[in-house]
Amino acid sequence: MQSVEEIAAVNDPGEVGREHHNWGDRVTVFISNIFAWIFPILMVAICAQVVLRSAGMNQAWLDDFQWWLYGSAVLVGIGYAVTTNSHVRVDIRYDNFPQDKKLRTDIFALGWLFMPFIILCWDVTVHYAIASVVSDEGSSSPNGLHNLWILKIFMNVAFVLIGFAIWSAYVRNLAQLVKPTLWRQMLYAFPSTMFLINLIVYYVIWWALMLTSPEGTTARDIGRYAVFEEFEFGSYDIKYTIVITLVVTILVIGLARLMDRGARNDNAV
Repeated sequence: MQSVEEIAAVNDPGEVGREHHNWGDRVTVFISNIFAWIFPILMVAICAQVVLRSAGMNQAWLDDFQWWLYGSAVLVGIGYAVTTNSHVRVDIRYDNFPQDKKLRTDIFALGWLFMPFIILCWDVTVHYAIASVVSDEGSSSPNGLHNLWILKIFMNVAFVLIGFAIWSAYVRNLAQLVKPTLWRQMLYAFPSTMFLINLIVYYVIWWALMLTSPEGTTARDIGRYAVFEEFEFGSYDIKYTIVITLVVTILVIGLARLMDRGARNDNAV
């Protein structure tokens, strides 16, 4: 006979291991369960289009609507898969790892590989979405579903949700090995922390220069400022903004460490 956990694993992955879930995990599961209702709607849309097309009444907007539904559901589903650990694994050795090694593998994969990629995706798609809004992008078909910028904005927002799900899962795994204080969260996921701080540093500098530059200065002109240039370090070319980011990241983690130590001293008193 199957155990309760095995049955739940088949029918509702969101309930498996719930006792270890933090509030971020539960928020992700809650949002994902709502978006899961898109799939039956998608099935109805696909069947309706097949019937209409067979009757000679093809609806271009219904084709676009299917992509809208599918894209939205799949993007949110990525966050759900991360939270419930229901994604496909290609490492056949993982199942035979002891629990602590599984946790370390997941922490490395989430904090050092997946999260930096999602941050990069967000940065790329935010410009993608802005360009779509500015151009009031619509369907390539005159009878298609227009206002395509809505979907592209949602795509960018979805990467925020995915990042939120990844970080929540990362903190949950970290909590099973050490106390997940803020400085440990940032240190043990150093590439993610540095990627995020790099975005903040870059955009703060960029907008500061844009707002203080003479009228008529273009984005291309801003990109030519010395702070965005590179310098040679051995056989490598390194941007000044990367060096600034590295210094700021170390300072932020160090400050978080000092704050944690101060809080522990206050509690001890």
